[in-house]
Amino acid sequence: MTMTTRQAPGAKHTARQRTAERFARQAGTGAGALLAKIALLAVLDATAVFAVFTALVRDSILIAVVTGVLTLVINVVYFKRGWLPAKYLIPGTVFLLVFQVFVIGYTGYIAFTNYGSGHNSDKDDAVMSLLQATQQRVPDSAGVPARILADGDDLALLVEREGQLLWGTSESPLAPADPAELEGYTELGFADLLARQQEVTSLRVALSEDPAEGSLRTTDGRTAYPYTSTLIWDEAADTMTDTSTGTVYSDTGVGAFTAANGQQLMPGWSINVGFDNFTRAVSDPSIRTSLLSVTAWTFIFAFLSVATSFFLGLFLAIVFNDQRMRGRKIYRVLSILPYAFPAFLGGLVWAGMLNRDFGFVNQMLFGGTSIPWLTDPWLAKFSVLWVNLWLGFPYMFLVCTGALQSIPEELSEAAKLDGAGPLAIFRLIKLPLLLVSVAPLLISSFAFNFNNFNVIYMLTEGGPRLETSGLNVGATDILISMVYKVAFVGAQRDYGLASAFSIIIFVVVAIIGIISFKQTKALEDLN
Repeated sequence: MTMTTRQAPGAKHTARQRTAERFARQAGTGAGALLAKIALLAVLDATAVFAVFTALVRDSILIAVVTGVLTLVINVVYFKRGWLPAKYLIPGTVFLLVFQVFVIGYTGYIAFTNYGSGHNSDKDDAVMSLLQATQQRVPDSAGVPARILADGDDLALLVEREGQLLWGTSESPLAPADPAELEGYTELGFADLLARQQEVTSLRVALSEDPAEGSLRTTDGRTAYPYTSTLIWDEAADTMTDTSTGTVYSDTGVGAFTAANGQQLMPGWSINVGFDNFTRAVSDPSIRTSLLSVTAWTFIFAFLSVATSFFLGLFLAIVFNDQRMRGRKIYRVLSILPYAFPAFLGGLVWAGMLNRDFGFVNQMLFGGTSIPWLTDPWLAKFSVLWVNLWLGFPYMFLVCTGALQSIPEELSEAAKLDGAGPLAIFRLIKLPLLLVSVAPLLISSFAFNFNNFNVIYMLTEGGPRLETSGLNVGATDILISMVYKVAFVGAQRDYGLASAFSIIIFVVVAIIGIISFKQTKALEDLN
C-alpha cells in the first residue's frame, strides 16, 4: 500500500510564491534584458535632458523640475531590484500624467489668462513686434549696395557700408561678413529675384540687437534702405509713443499698451486675468445668451440622441431576438453596418445627401423639392438628430441584444404560468433586468453625445449661424463645437475664453456622471 503526503495550503502557496519570485529575478537580471533596459533608459534620459534644457531656456522652471523628478524616479524604479509592481505601474502613470493630468491642468491655466489672438506671447516679444511692424523708410535716406544670398529657403542680405561688408538675416542683425559663415549661400540672379520677389521684399534685417534702431529692407534686391519705427519705446516709463500722432500708450495692466481714450496697440501679451473669462461668460449679455442657448441645445441633443438610439436599438433587438423570425442573422448584419461606418465620414456623406439643391434626399425622395435640411434652424436640428440616430442605434442594438439573451427564459416561463402577458413580462421583468446592464452604458453614451463633435461639425459645422449672437455660433452648435469655434475659427481666437468653457463642460459632465451613477445603484438591488 502506497501512502501520499499532502502539503498544507499555506506551504503550497509559499512554494508557488518562491517560484514566481525566482522567475521574476531571472527575467529581470538576464544579460539581454539588462542591455535592453539600459538602452531604453538611455534614450529616455537623453530625451529628458533635452526637455529639461529646453524648458530652462524658456524659463519653464516647473516643467523642468517635474521632468527631472519623473526621470529620476523612473531610473530608480527600473534599476533597483524588486519593486515589480512599480515597474508595471510607471508607464501607465506617466501616460496618465502627460495625456490627462497635464492637459486638464494646462487648460485650467489658460482659462485664467487672456491668451488668444493678439495676446499669445510675452511683453518683450510684443514690444519687438510693435517696433518692427510700424517701421517706415527714413525720409531722404541714402541707399546702400545690397545683394540677396540664399541657402535653400533661407535668405540673407549682404550690404557694403563704409567700405565694410555686412550681412544678416531675418533672425540675426547685421554683423561683419565672415567667409566661413557665408559658405553654402549663393547670390540670387535677376531671374531668381523675380521668382522670389515676395520673399525678398519682406526680408527685414535689423541694424543691431536694439529694434529701436531700425532695419534694412530692399525692394529690388540691389539697393537697401534704412527703416525706423514710428513708435518710440520708453522702457523706464513703460510707454509707447506714436511719433506721427503724439499719442502715448501705457501699460495699464490689460496685456496691451493702451492710450487714454482706450485705444490699444496690437499685438499685446498674455497675462493672468483671474476669473475674468468665467465672469465674462455669464455677465456679457451677448456671450451669456449664446452660452445658455447652446447649453440648452446640448442637453436636448444628448438626451434625445441617447433616448432615440436606445429605444430603436431595443425595439430591433426584441424583434430580431424572436425565434420565429426568419433571416434574423441577415437583418442583424444589416443593422450593425452603420456602426462600422466612421462617424466623421457618415456626417460628410449625409451632408451631401441632405443638400438643398442637389442632395439625394430632395432629388430622389421628395421629387426635387428644395427642402433646407441644413440651412433652416429647426430642420438642421432634426437632421443632426436623425443622422446621429442612424450612427448610434447599432451600438444600442448590440448592447440590448446581448442583455436580452443573458436574461434566463425561466423567468418569462414562470410569469406566463402566473398569467402575465408579453407586455407585462417585458415591462416588469425584462426591462428592469435590462437596465441593470445597460444603465451605465446609457450614462457613458450621454457623456459621449454631450461632446459629440464629429456629427455636428461634419454635418452642419454648427450652422446655420445665429446672427444675434455675440459669438461665432450656430443653431446646431453644442458646447464642444462652440469651444472649437471660439478657439480656432475666425480672425479673433480667444483661447482663454474657450478654456473657461472647457472647464465648465468638464464640471457639468462630471456632476451628471456622479449623480447618474449614484442613481443606478438602486437598480443593483434587482440582481
